Amino acid sequence: MLSFLASDTAHDLASNGYAIVALVVFVLAYTLVVTEDLIHLRKSKPVIFAAGLIWLFTALAFEDAGLMGGDHPVDLAAQVKHHVSDFAELFLFLMVAMTYISAIGERNVFLRINAWLVSAGFGLRAVFWVTGALAFMISPIADNLTTALLMGAVVVTVGRGNPRFISMACINVVVAANAGGAFSPFGDITTLMVWAAHKVEALEFVSILVPSLVNWLVPAAIMAFFLPNTRPEPMQEHVELKEGWLIVIVLFLLTIVTAVIFHARWHLPPFLGMTTGLAYFMFYGFTRQRRVRRHKKGESVDVLQNVAEVEWDTLLFFFGVIMCVGGLAELGFLLSASVALYDQYGALPANIAVGVVSAVLDNVPVMFAVLKMDPTMGTTTAEQHFQWLLITLTAGVGGSMLSVGSAAGVALMGTARGMYTFAAHLRWTPVVVLGYAASIWVHWLLNGPKPAG
Repeated sequence: MLSFLASDTAHDLASNGYAIVALVVFVLAYTLVVTEDLIHLRKSKPVIFAAGLIWLFTALAFEDAGLMGGDHPVDLAAQVKHHVSDFAELFLFLMVAMTYISAIGERNVFLRINAWLVSAGFGLRAVFWVTGALAFMISPIADNLTTALLMGAVVVTVGRGNPRFISMACINVVVAANAGGAFSPFGDITTLMVWAAHKVEALEFVSILVPSLVNWLVPAAIMAFFLPNTRPEPMQEHVELKEGWLIVIVLFLLTIVTAVIFHARWHLPPFLGMTTGLAYFMFYGFTRQRRVRRHKKGESVDVLQNVAEVEWDTLLFFFGVIMCVGGLAELGFLLSASVALYDQYGALPANIAVGVVSAVLDNVPVMFAVLKMDPTMGTTTAEQHFQWLLITLTAGVGGSMLSVGSAAGVALMGTARGMYTFAAHLRWTPVVVLGYAASIWVHWLLNGPKPAG
């Protein structure tokens, strides 16, 4: 799917004045992304603008270094197209997945889950554990952002009047959603990127299921001791599932199976299996519309409307990030970072550090940068496999350390505004870090290279 290989034209221009300006542009743009909840500027806008500026300064740096002329000029246009092709494959994959999630939500499946939890009359500790468990189980299929929003709505509704519970339960949901998405190519963008780059096969991600579970359970168990064990008044809510809800879920599961088979059996790009699966939904919509016209009853299916309702801000954000990082790679920044981090300290400390960095930066540009570096992860196949699984785990769950470290956390700060905040999350960061360390240790025990003999 995505090559993510360092380009053949990458040069060591990191000390060039234009290159330094390009790096400053990226830092400023990402500062705006991190403060999205405060300034209410959608995260796609600064990175798209930065992408254009970074490639402009990249061209100026190459020109200044005399690389745009002569007998063998650098073809920057070809490199731009190369990075766009990386995004195009990621875009098509995510667009199909988001379309199905939109369609499932339109049929009230998520609202039905919400209504059941709100009406069940669970105690606050039970709600804490149930929402965390559901977040962990749903995020491998849906994305962690959608899962966190769904469970966050339940937490806010059930815990009304108890801001302490809401803040702690939101932290629990963020950690669980990020952990659940880490062991599935469909649960987190970084996992998808590692799979698409052929570093780990789809079914092999199950190896980090237990470490991911530990990552959630350790902080959850500690936080649960500090929760009030009160029982809020149950709310009577009933949500009717719309016709065709089960068919849409089945088609989504078939789409996932198609993508996995295409990639595993014939080594075709996963996005091709996903777009084929979108056709399943489109044919279903066609037959449904014909039946509605014939019988004059029922509700038609508008597939293109579901496409329109995908999270375009997120998709455009990924475009901007991929183009920004691609431009910085051409200037040699990623090569310098790879030498400084992986060559100097080794794969194990570097991969653990990447997870910590993803708590400050979004894990998508962090993982994209690592894949562009394509560092040496070990001397044997087993060691390389272990390290790629490790960085998938750390990049996936590392963002849970801070509220701004993942899309799930940023989204819940908006949903539970004033109750789940950066400071509220920071108070529990030590226990989240403990879960992070425990998950790495468990991964080492279960999946670490075994000594010969």
